[in-house]
Amino acid sequence: MTTLRRAHTSDLTAAELRAARALLDEAFDGDFSDQDWEHGLGGVHALVHDAAGVLLAHGSVVQRRLLHNGRSLRIGYVEAVAVRPDRQRQGLGGQVMGALEQVVDGAYELGALSASDDGARLYLGRGWREWKGAVGALGPTGVVHMPEEEPPLLWGADLDPAHELLIDWRDGDVY
Repeated sequence: MTTLRRAHTSDLTAAELRAARALLDEAFDGDFSDQDWEHGLGGVHALVHDAAGVLLAHGSVVQRRLLHNGRSLRIGYVEAVAVRPDRQRQGLGGQVMGALEQVVDGAYELGALSASDDGARLYLGRGWREWKGAVGALGPTGVVHMPEEEPPLLWGADLDPAHELLIDWRDGDVY
C-alpha cells in the first residue's frame, strides 16, 4: 500500500525535504549535487510513501522558459525523479510521473526533462518524445549553442525541429 502526495516546496516540512534529498542521494549513488537539488525546488513535488510513511519515490516540476521560433514558452521542467533502489521496477516512478504530467498539462504549455539512459525508458514509454533539433541556452552574455548537449525529452510539444530550443540559463547543468 502506497500513498501519493503532491505539494509545493513551500508546503513540505524540513523533514520531508531531508527525506527527499536522502532518497535522491541514495538513488543516484552519491552523484546528485547541491545544484541538482536546488534545480528541483520551488515547484510541485510528487512523493510516494509506504504505509509506514517511508519515502519511496520523488519527483518535482518547476517552471522554466524555453525560446523557440520567436516564442517564449512557459514550461514545466521535471527534476529530481528517483525511486529507492530496492523498490524500483514496481510502478512507483510511473505514479510520480503521472502526478507530474498532470501538473504540466494543467499549468504549462509543455513539459521537458533531461533523462539518464535508465530513466529514458520510463519517460519514452509514457509518451515523452526526444527533441530532434538543436539545443542551446539564453545565457548571461546571449545565446550559447550546445551541440554536444543531450537533447531533452518533451511532453505535449509540437515544435519545429528546424528551430533551435533555447532554455533559460541556470547554474550547474543547464538541461
